[in-house]
Amino acid sequence: MNSTTKIELPELDDNKIQQIFADAKQRVEDHYLEFTGTVLPHEAWALFQAGHAVIVDVRTNEERKFVGYVEDTIHIPWATGTALNRNPRFAKELESKVGKDKTILLLCRSGKRSAAAANVAFNAGFENIYNIEQGFEGDLDEDNHRGSFNGWRFHHLPWRQE
Repeated sequence: MNSTTKIELPELDDNKIQQIFADAKQRVEDHYLEFTGTVLPHEAWALFQAGHAVIVDVRTNEERKFVGYVEDTIHIPWATGTALNRNPRFAKELESKVGKDKTILLLCRSGKRSAAAANVAFNAGFENIYNIEQGFEGDLDEDNHRGSFNGWRFHHLPWRQE
């Protein structure tokens, strides 16, 4: 299974790229967060597609398998197992698989775990570390369901499920 909607995003020129990063930095300043910035799902997709950033999925193996994933992303779990035990090697694995010199966008279910992971990475010396706000499934609605008003899949961005 996969998403079938083809997303046509405008070509990113230098001004649009700078605006995305400026907006992302303003979002973290507005919320007093301790990492580089927060991008929206469509901004993340545009930056990723244009080769200006890599996406690192921090969800569990089970989430990726049963809920879906974005193709060609790097997977480094922030936490593992049903108890979601934090991965103590996260920053070292991130440095090994991606390096500190790239612009990194972190993705989780709703943007909460990826924000925590971004904070740890930023404090470990990653200077271009961004959280993908809303995450893959989005926030809970009034009925405690995800995907009804925001998130990667809600916005019909490309994804796959095995």
